[in-house]
Amino acid sequence: MPKSRPPYAAEFRRQMVELVRSGRTPEALAREFEPSAQAIRNWVAQAGRDAGERTDGLRTGEREEATSAAVTRRARTMAAIPGRVARTTAAVPGRVVARATAAIPGRKARGTARVAPSIRCR
Repeated sequence: MPKSRPPYAAEFRRQMVELVRSGRTPEALAREFEPSAQAIRNWVAQAGRDAGERTDGLRTGEREEATSAAVTRRARTMAAIPGRVARTTAAVPGRVVARATAAIPGRKARGTARVAPSIRCR
């Protein structure tokens, strides 16, 4: 689901974390400022992980590294799809093949099957 607004500035998040640590509740801060109480609690938890006070998740740098690796894997997979489709459809003339969406990992073929185009050989 797309984000409905740009992310809050890092300085603003840091100030919210400091206010919670000084004794204010996330609910009171949510009423006074715009972010939800849950968002503020998430920021406090992440700040604790980054400071080494918590071990229940990834630190910010580790999370960014994992996200970068996932994006790279997805790009490699998407780049390989045209080759898979070409190998599937050009193999045997008259062979019934599934639509191209079947070449995407984790997706079922949708729609009707089609016949591979005939290749003229001289």
